[in-house]
Amino acid sequence: MLKIIFRSLAVIAILLTIFPFFNADAWYIRVFDYPHVQLTFLTLFILLFYFFKFEYKNWKDYIFSFALLICLTIQAVKIYPYTPFAAYEVQSASEDKISLKIFVANVLQKNKSHQKLIQQIKETQPDLFLLTETNQEWLTTIEKKIDNQYPYTVKVPLANTYGMLLYSKYKLEKTEVNYLIEDSIPSITTKVIFNKNTLQLYAIHPKPPTPQHAKTSKKRDTEMMLVAHRVLANKNTPTLVMGDFNDVAWSTTTTIFQEVSKLLDVRKGRGFYNTYNANSYIMRWPLDHVFVSEEFRVKDLQLLKKNGSDHLPIFLELTYEPKYKKFQEKEDPTTNELKKAKEQMK
Repeated sequence: MLKIIFRSLAVIAILLTIFPFFNADAWYIRVFDYPHVQLTFLTLFILLFYFFKFEYKNWKDYIFSFALLICLTIQAVKIYPYTPFAAYEVQSASEDKISLKIFVANVLQKNKSHQKLIQQIKETQPDLFLLTETNQEWLTTIEKKIDNQYPYTVKVPLANTYGMLLYSKYKLEKTEVNYLIEDSIPSITTKVIFNKNTLQLYAIHPKPPTPQHAKTSKKRDTEMMLVAHRVLANKNTPTLVMGDFNDVAWSTTTTIFQEVSKLLDVRKGRGFYNTYNANSYIMRWPLDHVFVSEEFRVKDLQLLKKNGSDHLPIFLELTYEPKYKKFQEKEDPTTNELKKAKEQMK
């Protein structure tokens, strides 16, 4: 009876490993991109059971053990770059230069614990902070509680959980609020004048592939690919892309986004920094991201404490070191990678 239960779990683990490889954008397929770490531990647990209960004369045990070993290998390869055992994709800051402090948080629109988030902003003193899922109530609170040290702002409060607020100590130029896919889902494009350098910034919050938001991942994937192509078109400009991507770092879509944009993931080599769901210690994965071009290096990266939202905030401190960019520069996307991106946009 026990072996039947574990064989059933093995079948589930195998199917969940295979699902993300399907060329399908239905939410009930794409949602299995998320719990990859949890799936890895589940597969390992089942495989260990088979190790102790293995029957050499039972051909089914050979099949299940071999299939689970392949699944575990696939899963481990996916998550390895986000473990401390992997090399940094964005190197540590090597010079004592002026740093750019960034705070990114999905506030949860219905969250009434406004003061907790305000306190985090005051404690970390970011030079630039982005808040997603902000409505007029959140905007009013931020304006009352945050003093005039943030003279440059982009305010897009919305009641549909896709509002965005961007505050900066540094001058913002050529700011645009775009609605790339839907007229209710904004994104922000602006230039940040940082220490006499012009940085390009994109802030996005696409719809997640869930029944209550979008039945497929098409709109999310398309928005990410559009931004990736814009970054590639200006690849000589120092660039930051941040926000709640509603996608995990290791998914096919985010992988293609990185390949096309040539942007780097500050997480790689440092840890998962799982931002969602803040209300669960087990079912958590990284949905909020900051991707940077090769001119930047990491001085500090933190996952902050709960503040009433279902997302945990990210605090990031970067240095701008363009003379060292060749040491972490990525190759231009291949024809095949560009083709995949176009397929995502279709």
